[in-house]
Amino acid sequence: MSKIPKAALSLKQFMLRQEVLKLYRTIFRTIRQVPDESSRHELREWARSDFRNNMNQTDELAIKMLLQHGNRNLKQLQTSLELSGTGSSTKTDSRS
Repeated sequence: MSKIPKAALSLKQFMLRQEVLKLYRTIFRTIRQVPDESSRHELREWARSDFRNNMNQTDELAIKMLLQHGNRNLKQLQTSLELSGTGSSTKTDSRS
């Protein structure tokens, strides 16, 4: 019996999958910085549903476009957090 699954990923597919997983983890790490619990919950649900809705996407071009869209949304969230003073760049501030 072979240990390779029937639908083994090509190198390109594997690399795209890694990019998607990295984006997913980064989005959720960023969401943890949102101070309001209800907003955090809403953002988590939005991110989960977005990824879930596209999890069966196999077209490489479509996946790349979705990654660009996700990265833009992530950048907007990070910018909003930085402007509100709760972003990761302000975590090292020592406010007394």
